[in-house]
Amino acid sequence: MNYMALFILDDPSLLEDVLKAWTKGGIRGATVIESTGLYRLTRKLIPMRYLYTSREASEKENVTLIAIVDDQAMAEKCLQLTESVIGDLNQPNTGIFTAWPLSLVKGLPSHEIEKDA
Repeated sequence: MNYMALFILDDPSLLEDVLKAWTKGGIRGATVIESTGLYRLTRKLIPMRYLYTSREASEKENVTLIAIVDDQAMAEKCLQLTESVIGDLNQPNTGIFTAWPLSLVKGLPSHEIEKDA
């Protein structure tokens, strides 16, 4: 059964390293989306007169990576590859990883098609 792996990367400067690790680890493809969380969004909505200069005030957006992988083992490998670059995701300001089974997937190229190409 295919799994959806989703990783919200807190530091976009690490995107290339994460993608390299995923590729070397056998993740065949991923969608990359610029994103932002509710916390960062609400900070931007504070009127400018209350905004002060600090590292937090100039935070960048997140990057969300989405990949459909073959099975739970590959989803777990995806997590391991992610943490090999980012470190322990239980630490603050690293990211969020989740994966779940997919009951229906259509449109993915099969392994045979990719090998023939």
